[in-house]
Amino acid sequence: MRNEEFSIDAPEPPEPSLDLDPEFDPYEPEVGELPENDLNEADLDNVNKTGTTTIGITTPDGVVMATDMRASLGGRFVSNKDVQKVEQVHPTAALTMAGSVGGAQSFIETIRAEANLYEARRGEDMSMGALSTLCGNFLRGGPFFLVSPILGGVDSEGGHVYSLDPAGGVMRDDYTVTGSGMQLAYGVLEGQYTDDLSIEEARTVAARGIKSAVERDTGSGNGVYLAEITEEGVDIEGHKKFDELL
Repeated sequence: MRNEEFSIDAPEPPEPSLDLDPEFDPYEPEVGELPENDLNEADLDNVNKTGTTTIGITTPDGVVMATDMRASLGGRFVSNKDVQKVEQVHPTAALTMAGSVGGAQSFIETIRAEANLYEARRGEDMSMGALSTLCGNFLRGGPFFLVSPILGGVDSEGGHVYSLDPAGGVMRDDYTVTGSGMQLAYGVLEGQYTDDLSIEEARTVAARGIKSAVERDTGSGNGVYLAEITEEGVDIEGHKKFDELL
């Protein structure tokens, strides 16, 4: 038998089109890119802010955190007189709320969820160093609008307090203050803080710092919330009057 050659006439492939949309960018959207904020300066003046004064103090036995209770619009109109500006986010840690109410609430909920996931996956609680790094990373890359919280907590190394800025900066200190009344509160802490305060003494110093801010700062007022953090957990209580604390 003779082998016969067969050929199949296949159609030529189409030429690639080079007529691309000049506005098309194959690299958009970039990984980690955040949507642009359309708020202008007039909008920023109307953001519901806590104004606020928040304090964190370390002691040999744990951490004390304190905040005022007022939420305001730009520090000019009181929108709420009983805002709890300190929330538990970890079995032995809490975050204060300063800046935009919505941004702070979203940030607290996110950190609480991440801390719970860590515990579920690893069977242990996050250290305060790890938790502070997590907070900084979220603030640096997350859509949390105008927040400047304090992280306070206790781990195997003792009590820790960190101030967190909106750009993701994390600074550890023996005591710290954030918010519109910070200068007034810092004056009290500078004169009364010592590194051997008891929890009860730290509560008094923190309450005095908040009271000093409330007297002169229009963004702070209406009482004080105190959080007492030890290796046993977080205890938060509110006081409308300072007399019982001083």
